Amino acid sequence: MAVIYAFLGILVACGVMLIAMGARRTVRRQRPIHQLLKRLPHWRWRSPLVRGTALAATGILVAVATGWVVAIVAVPMLGLGLPYLIGSSANATDINKLEAMEEWTRSLAGILTAGAGLEQALVSSLRSTPATLRGDVANLVARLRARWTTADAIRAFADDINDPTGDIIAANLLLGAKRRGDGLATILEGLAESVALDIRARRQVEADAAKPRSTARWVTIITTVVLVGLFFTGSYVAPYKSGLGQLILLGLLAAYGATLVWMRRMAAGTSAPRFLGTAAEGAAP
Repeated sequence: MAVIYAFLGILVACGVMLIAMGARRTVRRQRPIHQLLKRLPHWRWRSPLVRGTALAATGILVAVATGWVVAIVAVPMLGLGLPYLIGSSANATDINKLEAMEEWTRSLAGILTAGAGLEQALVSSLRSTPATLRGDVANLVARLRARWTTADAIRAFADDINDPTGDIIAANLLLGAKRRGDGLATILEGLAESVALDIRARRQVEADAAKPRSTARWVTIITTVVLVGLFFTGSYVAPYKSGLGQLILLGLLAAYGATLVWMRRMAAGTSAPRFLGTAAEGAAP
């Protein structure tokens, strides 16, 4: 009977997945077969809906096979939450963005040193822009080509970057667009040096913060392996198999998850407020 229930659970999960795929169906152009095969291993797995459906189906199967009803909630909660809670922090992404801004600022300063005007330098800098920042710089160039004023295009560029350091770069570009004097290249070179120092400091902080995160990751992995082993081999978890015991177990798992959330928030820190663009205007009293 348990096998039948498990089979029915698989059918239900597949049906939910097919309904979700049909609701999001779009017309796509035909791709060569080798491109389709190349994309097959990563088939929609990055979609939260697909991951959640697969984890929910797994939880149902575990609950039917073992009698642990708590698995219906615990498996999706662990599968969706743990990669985020014990994975790499968002600070690494911020550092990569800072590196891209520092590289682009140096490139822009070099073009200005060669004698190009500000608008021409901004357009020319697109060719050497790092991939992390390429989309934002491409939007800036498109606005300049669409006859936006330089000041409006730079302010929109600051909103696209949405970063306090980007506001500093944009503010210097605004001053250069207003005064049209020499020295902007020198200012940008000095700003790039300042950003490079900030990157080194943030990398040091991130390296220190990664140590407790790595410890929490290994403690979580070892604890999960031990608990799974006890579920199938030992009588240690037998008291938790009752209805009240499963509720207590779910509460303990939730408390552990809350501890990981607390640790991640402490490591995240707070970013400096923006002072340029619509975000700064909305924050102003």
